[in-house]
Amino acid sequence: MTTLFVRVATALMAMMLVFTFGVIYGWPVVATRPHAQSARGSAEPWTSAETVEPAALAKELASASPSTRPLVVNVGFPSLYRGGHVPGASFHGPASSHEGLADLKRWAQGISRTASIVVYCGCCPMPDCPNAKPAFTTLRDLGFGHLRVLILPTNFGTDWVDKGYPVER
Repeated sequence: MTTLFVRVATALMAMMLVFTFGVIYGWPVVATRPHAQSARGSAEPWTSAETVEPAALAKELASASPSTRPLVVNVGFPSLYRGGHVPGASFHGPASSHEGLADLKRWAQGISRTASIVVYCGCCPMPDCPNAKPAFTTLRDLGFGHLRVLILPTNFGTDWVDKGYPVER
């Protein structure tokens, strides 16, 4: 037992040192965590049919009438939303926080369960995003049947803004 404790303590101290030096010297320090497999067989709670690529969403938004336009929901961080977002997107705060999820649930109360909804965050690479998965899962669990997630592999800036798709500020 003592040996295990020493190993764990040593590993934690090593991680703290790496993180501290990373912060001091400006190294890119990224926390990663393993992704659990969902019941659908992947690390994501959505299927490929429940995703939309940036080009497809931009085209859909440009050609849709107001009555057929999907509801776009930003579940990222306030500073990123203020910096620019998908035109018409509503903001509900980071879905990784209790407050953000609570706001998303309040908003969802007044929305038809048959509405077409697109959820996105765009804060970081999709596998590391703390917001898209809980928002998608929450809305799906609330009974929304036409729910998709906007696939932003790198982040909103790289995968939407830099590609020239419309941005609202």
